[in-house]
Amino acid sequence: MNEEATQKTENKAAAPAGDRQDARNHRGGDRGRRSRRVRRPRVRSEFDNKILGIRRVTRVVAGGRRFSFSVTMVIGNGKGQVGVGLGKASDTALAIEKATRDAKKNLITVPLTPDASLPHETQAKYDASEVLLIPTPGKGFKAGSAVRTVLEMAGVKHVSAKILSRSKNPLNNAQATIAALKSLRPIAGKTQKGAPTGEKGKGAKNAADKKESK
Repeated sequence: MNEEATQKTENKAAAPAGDRQDARNHRGGDRGRRSRRVRRPRVRSEFDNKILGIRRVTRVVAGGRRFSFSVTMVIGNGKGQVGVGLGKASDTALAIEKATRDAKKNLITVPLTPDASLPHETQAKYDASEVLLIPTPGKGFKAGSAVRTVLEMAGVKHVSAKILSRSKNPLNNAQATIAALKSLRPIAGKTQKGAPTGEKGKGAKNAADKKESK
């Protein structure tokens, strides 16, 4: 027995490394031939998101109570696009996913000025919430509550916002802000310094020339 064991040990030591590797692969079956799975790099979305609030909703049914979650989400790219969404599900993660999809469906484009302000003053109402937005070029950002979140996601940097109502509902305040941003209209022929350009500027210049000639 000792001589046989010694002979096997010597044969194993004398075997080439390639033969030993083939033997291990043969013993392992498919495990030796299985290729490693290559992970694809995760593509980051261009939109940032922020949760305004998560509420637990209770529904009374015949068998008792059923609990679900309601999530209010704001997404934006900081370059003029912003949206507000609402998602409801029995799981928090699923509710967040639904809210994100709903926000993407409701995206709007805000006509920002070259200095990241609003083209003019605007005011809007949604349910019990009412919001006033005043452009303040060069004076910074003054806003609070859900209004601040929506404006930051849209990329507005110089504005003063005021909630005229007593509503504390973040969803209604956010929707009122969206309604106010929807009503904005870009001012044609305005440069960063506010000088008139384009066809409107040419018309004003021609009118002034005609007046002087008279």
